[in-house]
Amino acid sequence: MASLRTGKPDARHVSRSYVERQNLTMRMHNRRYHVAAISLHFMYVNFIRIHQTLRMTPAMAAGVSDRLWEMSDVVALLGDEREQRIEKGRETAKRKRERSYNPSGPALGQ
Repeated sequence: MASLRTGKPDARHVSRSYVERQNLTMRMHNRRYHVAAISLHFMYVNFIRIHQTLRMTPAMAAGVSDRLWEMSDVVALLGDEREQRIEKGRETAKRKRERSYNPSGPALGQ
């Protein structure tokens, strides 16, 4: 197990660019996951978490939602989106097949 390092670093050698470079590398390697994580976080903060000062979610306070959401509601949205993408992919594949099939036209490669 790594031990905690403490001390008094020399200010001349402290640079935020090391952390920013690490963040960039993380974002570039995990683009899709990063966007998904941020999206889930915003859904949680705005639709699921009751804020102490508002005593309701920001979505309810703004009139965007009339109820308190649960994580299962967010998961259901993800399932709906996935089904829509699958259906769109099927329709695109069908259109491509229909365009490539021409019984009266020249054979492929001519």
